[in-house]
Amino acid sequence: MSLYLVFDLGNTRLKWAAVESTQNTADRNKKLWAYSGSISNTSFQSAELRAELSDYISKTMPKPDAIGFCCVAGDAAIENLQSLFPQWKDLDWKQLKGNSSYDGMRTLYQDPSKLGADRWAALIGARALSNTNTLVINAGTATTIDLLGGNGVHYGGWILPGLSLMQESLQSNTAQLPLAVRTSTPVSQASFGITTDEAITGGCDAAQMGAILRAAYLAKEIHHPVERIWLDGGNTKILANEIKQFPELAAFPIEPIEGLVLRGLWAWLLQNL
Repeated sequence: MSLYLVFDLGNTRLKWAAVESTQNTADRNKKLWAYSGSISNTSFQSAELRAELSDYISKTMPKPDAIGFCCVAGDAAIENLQSLFPQWKDLDWKQLKGNSSYDGMRTLYQDPSKLGADRWAALIGARALSNTNTLVINAGTATTIDLLGGNGVHYGGWILPGLSLMQESLQSNTAQLPLAVRTSTPVSQASFGITTDEAITGGCDAAQMGAILRAAYLAKEIHHPVERIWLDGGNTKILANEIKQFPELAAFPIEPIEGLVLRGLWAWLLQNL
């Protein structure tokens, strides 16, 4: 049995997971990962904390047979990552990029090298799970919305500030608006906010939903109507709850799933061993 280790170097966190060769990339089990974890990018910049991370991973799992990774955090983050395991120098590190090939898929991006590696990995992960017209939404630091056809074609997508960035921009660039505090009871999109916090959080949520609704309409206009929505990222729960309030979207299978980028890295790595 072989073991594969994958790393997702995102805008705010480094995430990792290990899977065994006996596992299937189409398995939706939440306990899919044999080993997994994450660390903030700030912590990962510390040599001391990187040494602790290296020690922890190498002592809690066997030596992997291959390592795959993608990165949107810059070259310095890649150097830090590849320095983690000096004892595993013989391992081949394989980097997935936006223009990396994957059998059965292609992108319509004009310059695939400019496509975010995390977006491409998430699309591969979605493809491993289903062969339907799909909106792939990553609700993290940025919110990305991509259309993947059942034919394996990525028709492009959108990038907008994530919920936290939207709220922080209002605090930073206005004289009187605070950093909004989200209540445990979300503001319904059927009503307006009646406090400043509600007005900000509700407005930011509405902006995200407007983009998702427009993407669904556009997919139908180009004859690839959405049949499924995959959601990943730190704001998944918020957006999933909002989506269910819209009849135009609630009819689709809306499936929050953890580690879609890691799953895509895994599927891609298997094709490149």
